[in-house]
Amino acid sequence: MADTSTPAERSGHMRDQHQATRRPETLAGRGFYLGSMLREAADRHGPVFVTLDRPLDVNPALGTDLTYPVLADVVDELSGRLWEAGVRPSEQVVVHKTDNVDIVLLTCAVSRIGAVPVLLSPGLAGPVVGQLLERLHKPWLITDRAKLEGPLNDVELTGLVRRTLSVDDAPGAEPLRKYAGAETPAAVRLHPRDPSLITHSSGTTGLPKLAVHCPNTMWNRLVPQKAMGWPTRGETAALHMSFVHSRFYHLLGVLLHFGSPLVLITDPEPANVGPLLARHRPGIVETHPNTFVLWEELADAPGAPLARVRSYGSTFDAIHPRTVQRLLDASGRRSPWLIQLYGQSETGPVAFQWFTRRSAARADGRRVGIGIPGFTRVRVADEDGRRVRPGAPGRIEARTRGRILTYLGARERYLRQLDGGWWQMGDMGYQSRWGALYLIDREIDQIDSVHSNLEVEDTLMSRLEELREVVIVPGVDREPVPVVCVRGERPLDLRRWREATADLPTMAEPRQWRFEELPMTSTWKVKRVEITRMLTESART
Repeated sequence: MADTSTPAERSGHMRDQHQATRRPETLAGRGFYLGSMLREAADRHGPVFVTLDRPLDVNPALGTDLTYPVLADVVDELSGRLWEAGVRPSEQVVVHKTDNVDIVLLTCAVSRIGAVPVLLSPGLAGPVVGQLLERLHKPWLITDRAKLEGPLNDVELTGLVRRTLSVDDAPGAEPLRKYAGAETPAAVRLHPRDPSLITHSSGTTGLPKLAVHCPNTMWNRLVPQKAMGWPTRGETAALHMSFVHSRFYHLLGVLLHFGSPLVLITDPEPANVGPLLARHRPGIVETHPNTFVLWEELADAPGAPLARVRSYGSTFDAIHPRTVQRLLDASGRRSPWLIQLYGQSETGPVAFQWFTRRSAARADGRRVGIGIPGFTRVRVADEDGRRVRPGAPGRIEARTRGRILTYLGARERYLRQLDGGWWQMGDMGYQSRWGALYLIDREIDQIDSVHSNLEVEDTLMSRLEELREVVIVPGVDREPVPVVCVRGERPLDLRRWREATADLPTMAEPRQWRFEELPMTSTWKVKRVEITRMLTESART
């Protein structure tokens, strides 16, 4: 019988998401299963190359030039170690280690034996990790020496986790290599509506929320993304993305399906990325919007690293029109494009749009596209949940079959997000008569004297090429305060700044920070609320 229960109903029967059960393979139905995707790709396409910019921590001897079958073998072997260690289906396994591609392989290995990967960003502070562990049900922890002796040093793990496994020789943890050579167990697939992956929200407004995914909702995100990937099937793809974000796994699923060679990047610095891309000449490039700003330097770098790019992908946050134009102009392909996806960890992409050289030149950076036909719907509503007229500002809401099951340990917050099945995105915006969605600001970031902080930021980035980033946040008295980062850490030219802001809303004097000083999430999304807090504390001091 088909499962017709709602995510909220199911969450009430899952004892906070840790009682998923093993079901027969025949009931798997429509689901996206991480544990099998590398083996399926290896069987379908053979030895397609995969290049890394640093060796795997779980097996550094393999080097950086690998293939689909090699990665599939690593996943199988790791799943054998985990099974031998005692990990069983439906148990939660936290992966929190130094950033590297083996986060992906450990995730797939955990999934392969029917356990539930819980992906915590390498950038989280120790106390935050401790609070998130409290919301889980006695999970396993896979980590390393750098985390245990660093951020986790002051976190009392005893009582929070079942056992701690390490990818290296971290004291106080069992090394995974202890179980090397273990027999590879049979693959396990959970029911498509059982929890299969837990990620966390960006945490831009406070403690991140744990989002619970299942194979069925992940499948509903994967299918439209496969359709979008069809025009570039088989092209070499270079990716620098958060390995703990669900978007990475969907994109990887698309690329593996089409047999694309992969270049997986951990270090985004142009000095590292430029030669790597120049050597492999990717046709697909995807990273975070703020990384794309950094990669504007690659537009005229030696070896023309972006010359063969046919498609850029941008998600996680809005991207500046200036950056879009520079990226597209750097490609030597006849008609390159950039596809922008708008969504959340909780929903997956709910709207999309394409930029070409011609459209980027006249693009409105606030336009984030239209809903994905057959999969998502978007609307703008007032405070009472009623759709507003075209052009009127309101709260952006979405309906999608890719929505998460619940928030782990915070079910009431999940239910508050729903209004008749519509999910509140937390953004303010408006729609045109033809349904195009325009983003104004995050609801929490709005400033009364500025119509749209994001629009002003786009304008400044276009007028001042020396800017690496500009963020406008409310100050102590809710006045707009621009925080700017200049390329090369040069002093901001105040004369040019005043000329660029002459016709813009009145703002406080700019505060120049180093880019590395900006508080960011794992996807390089700026934590605006945290900047406001820092400015307030500074003013009090």
